[in-house]
Amino acid sequence: MHYHIALLPGDGIGPEVTAEAVKVLRALEGPAGLAFTFTESLVGAAAIDATGQPLPDETLDNCLRADAVLFGAIGHPKYDNDPKAAVRPEQGLLAMRKALGLYANIRPVQAFDQALDASPLKAELIRGVDLVIMRELIGGIYFGEPRGRTEQGDKAFDTCVYDRAGILRITKLAFEYAERRRKKVTLVDKANVLATSRLWREVVAEYARTQHPEVEFDCMFVDNAAMQLIRDPRYFDVMLTENMFGDILSDEASVITGSLGTLPSASIGLKTAVFEPIHGSYPQAAGQNRANPAAAILSAAMMLDHLGQPAAAARVREAVSQSIEAGVTTEDLNQGRYGTREVGSYIAGLLEGVRAQ
Repeated sequence: MHYHIALLPGDGIGPEVTAEAVKVLRALEGPAGLAFTFTESLVGAAAIDATGQPLPDETLDNCLRADAVLFGAIGHPKYDNDPKAAVRPEQGLLAMRKALGLYANIRPVQAFDQALDASPLKAELIRGVDLVIMRELIGGIYFGEPRGRTEQGDKAFDTCVYDRAGILRITKLAFEYAERRRKKVTLVDKANVLATSRLWREVVAEYARTQHPEVEFDCMFVDNAAMQLIRDPRYFDVMLTENMFGDILSDEASVITGSLGTLPSASIGLKTAVFEPIHGSYPQAAGQNRANPAAAILSAAMMLDHLGQPAAAARVREAVSQSIEAGVTTEDLNQGRYGTREVGSYIAGLLEGVRAQ
């Protein structure tokens, strides 16, 4: 099978980690019956510098024509440190999510036995953790209107908006995932305070009762969920939540694995799906061969699953696990001594059946 992949490296360490994901995918070509064509486009700060726009029309067209999008990261200090910047890299990511209808962000969190010592949490708390955070991606406070500041500039406002249809479509996906896993869904909300959370609870509870009575369902306030994610992460199977809560909780979950550099994600919806590591652009490490490519490579594995290639996806995940077991890791995991390119080459070599040197 031949697949056209839109490659959006983005900013900071994005180009470095996506290059290693491409290397790994290339290692699957040939005998595995797979072939990939990668078409690269600008996004984020790199796109602003070149075109003045964080998501040029050419980039969006590339995404719409592709079978999938492999995305790096966006962000640059010159925009992060300027709160008055009218055009920002993050606007490109939000615009892409909206244009592609990416309503569901799927973030698996799995503790590698070989990397338990990299986490600040006790090994007995995190051993065997295997959960999925299902985050609604194109609603809530990040997209709600109206928003802005008063003319005097001393007051600002954002609006959180959700409707029944938007909640229901990601709820269906969450329960489908739970059916293939341990049959448990936990809705994370703030229903004691927020009207939008009360709507979430009403819609999800009704769906759970009428459509999936065999799936265990419970609700948890977000502040409690943040605590339980550290105190007892094995409690969770599929964690379903709205946009901002999911953004925060999924980053918190990185302490379970010991590094943001091991956490992949998939964003799916109405059009082309996007696969990206959850870490940011990490500009302090850009160009230094220090960034962990595992999350980008595992995102490529999620992409293979989406493309109907589960066997190839499983091979990639196993190769990543083998690299961690062998100690071929970057500095963020157990003070690993290897660079971005070396880790990527090692994993690609495992897939090719040759130990990378």
